[in-house]
Amino acid sequence: MRSYLDFEKPVAELDSKVDELRALAATGSDISEEISRIEDKAALALSDLYANLTPWQKTLVARHPQRPHLTDFIGALITEFTPLAGDRKFGEDEALIGGFGRFRGESICVLGQEKGASTESRIKHNFGMARPEGYRKAVRLMEMADRFGIPVLSIVDSAGAYPGIGAEERGQAEAIARSTDACLSLGVANVAIITGEGMSGGAIAITTANRVLMFEHAIYSVISPEAASSILWRDGTKAQEAATSMKITAQDMLRFGVIDSILKEPSGGAHRDPHTMIAATGDAIAQAFNDFRHLSSDAIRQQRRQKFLEIGRKLG
Repeated sequence: MRSYLDFEKPVAELDSKVDELRALAATGSDISEEISRIEDKAALALSDLYANLTPWQKTLVARHPQRPHLTDFIGALITEFTPLAGDRKFGEDEALIGGFGRFRGESICVLGQEKGASTESRIKHNFGMARPEGYRKAVRLMEMADRFGIPVLSIVDSAGAYPGIGAEERGQAEAIARSTDACLSLGVANVAIITGEGMSGGAIAITTANRVLMFEHAIYSVISPEAASSILWRDGTKAQEAATSMKITAQDMLRFGVIDSILKEPSGGAHRDPHTMIAATGDAIAQAFNDFRHLSSDAIRQQRRQKFLEIGRKLG
């Protein structure tokens, strides 16, 4: 069943009308022209709506529960996927999934946060908020990939690293820092794709890549709009204003040089046509890795280093 966001109410009303007419048509009424007319009207309304989304509306789209998740990408794009568990220090973290498989016939290491698609799976994966064990697992897998010359793909969608007391006691900040350092140190190409939320160090830890791609309606920021609102205005209700001020959209990130390219989403967002979005993402991944196919390890490291140094120069 399709879930509508608050600002999509006009489209929801038209879609509801179409459903009513289809039910009527099933009884034998010849109203196909009326159905087509309203469907066209709904499609146009949806297109117009998504062509002019505000940063806050993009935030809501990025958080839509029906957007494709990490497991959807793995299931569609990666064959022979073998997940690896544990950080060899404390335990397993279900929020960050990682393992090895094949992408279009070639070996690849895949990492990413999984938010879950049902109440049970969201609890299991801690809503995609990784603990230190998740980032230490990521480091372990990246070092293994580097050792065997296997490129690394990160699929990022998280509200941030888990801020619980236990996570802090086990060294959350240090684990994030070491994961970021592991990304920067890789002698193999790494590509990161921000599909929904890319929040704070929880995202940076696996997004420090040679190529950073971002979905059209995804967001990327050091803090959520709600948290920024509470800090800046001491009022959590100003999240919409914060989202605009923070410049968190894919378009902002491309302009600042933080990401390399934007992956266009289907009309109405990736959640309305996940199969098309996943297929397009696969093509973008292939192209991104192809750019580094003939580079040496030193050249790959130098390109990544220069990329992030340039961001500071552009914003300075």
